[in-house]
Amino acid sequence: MPTVRANGLDVHVTTEGSGPPLVLLHGASSSAVEDWSAQRPLMRRAFRLYLVDLRGHAGTAGGSYDSPDALTTANLADDLLATVDALGLPTFHLAGFSLGGLAALHFAAAHAERLRTLVLVGVDPQPEPRAHVARVLMDPDRIERQEPEWAAQLERRHGPVQGPGKWRDLMRAIARAIPGEPVLSPAELRRVRVPTLVVCGDRDVFVPVDHAVALYRQLPEAQLCIVPDCGHQAMVLRPTLFGEIAERFYRTTAAIATERAAAARAGRIAAGTGPRRAPMPGAMLPGPRAAPESDDRELETSTVDRHTGGAS
Repeated sequence: MPTVRANGLDVHVTTEGSGPPLVLLHGASSSAVEDWSAQRPLMRRAFRLYLVDLRGHAGTAGGSYDSPDALTTANLADDLLATVDALGLPTFHLAGFSLGGLAALHFAAAHAERLRTLVLVGVDPQPEPRAHVARVLMDPDRIERQEPEWAAQLERRHGPVQGPGKWRDLMRAIARAIPGEPVLSPAELRRVRVPTLVVCGDRDVFVPVDHAVALYRQLPEAQLCIVPDCGHQAMVLRPTLFGEIAERFYRTTAAIATERAAAARAGRIAAGTGPRRAPMPGAMLPGPRAAPESDDRELETSTVDRHTGGAS
C-alpha cells in the first residue's frame, strides 16, 4: 500500500485522477477510499485525489491510543500538515467528512493560506451531541452483540494493518477523545477565510441542523446546503445530489481557487473578494467560467455522473 512518512506515522494515501490536488479525509472508524467511494468517479475527472487514512485507521500505521487526546481533531490536523508537506502540496483543495471534517476545519483555522477551497460534510465543532451518540453507537460490545456484520467489516478494514481486534480499541479511543477536544472559538473560525461548503443531512444524529447553520454563519466565505431526508453520510446516502452541489461549488469558486494558488506561489495570502453566501443549493448558480492563467489552473468539473452508492 502507498504510504508517506509524516508526524511519526506511515500514512496511507491513495492517489488517482489528474488536475489540481484535492485531499479527502474520512469519518471515524472508516477509510477515505470507502467514505468517498460514491464521489470518486466524478472527482477524479477534475482533480488529482489524495485519499488519506487518519491515524489508527485502515492502512495508516503508527501512533497509539494510550493518551486521551490521541485522536483529537487538533492532533489529526497536525498529522494532515505533516502529510501534505511530505506529499509536496503547498496549496490544495480539502474535503473532510465527520471526524475528518473536524480535522480539516482545525487545519483551516491554523493554515488557511494553504487551502484553495474547503468542503465540510457532517461537521459540528461542538462536542455534544456527538459525544453522547458516539458513546452509544461506538461501544464495541454493543456492536458485536447487535451489529455483527459491522463488527466483521471493521475487522476487515482495520485488522490487516492495526492488528486483529484493534478496531475495538479504536472505537473506545474515538468516543473517549470527543469530550476533550479543543473547541474552536468564534475568532478562530473567522480566520477560515477560504471558500467553504458546509453540508449537513437534515436527519444527522451527530450534527443538529441548527449547529450546522451556526457553523456556516461563523465562517466568512461559506455556503450551506442542508440535504433533505438524509442522515450523517450525505455524500453516500444522497450521492447524486451531493455530486451536483459539489460540482457547482467547485465551478463557481474556480477563479478564487486559482487566485489563492497563485498568491501562495508568490508568497502572499489571497485576500479574496469578501463573503459569498448561498444558503441552499438552488442559490448556488453557475458563475462565469474563469480563463486559465497558468498550468496549475483550476479544472472545471464536468456534468455530474448519475451514480448511486450505499452506506459504508
